[in-house]
Amino acid sequence: MSYDLAVWEGEHPADDRTAARTFTDLYDRYVDTDVEHPPADRIAAYVAALLERWCDLTEDEEDTSPWSTGPLIGEARGPLVYFPMRWSMAEEASAYAATLAHSMGLVCFDPQQNRLRL
Repeated sequence: MSYDLAVWEGEHPADDRTAARTFTDLYDRYVDTDVEHPPADRIAAYVAALLERWCDLTEDEEDTSPWSTGPLIGEARGPLVYFPMRWSMAEEASAYAATLAHSMGLVCFDPQQNRLRL
């Protein structure tokens, strides 16, 4: 079982409903497609900052990484990164990921609860 977060660059949605629509639009455009979209610079920087805190799953020799897939940058497409975390570490990792996104001017969204993470 995993816990997923979506982080993107763009206007901050006014509410959870708008955020859910924006996420769905971004997912359809950048993830659910056969077209390759390299990560935007700010998203790549965000992923790099996450990996400064916890190593990539592909480098996790001590089983300390919260990420459920690797390499983590592989989950980034254009202005969106949609990534899963191990359930056992999701509380700490998602709180850090949301705080980091906010500090970098990015939007953080919880698709399980259809709400913004502030």
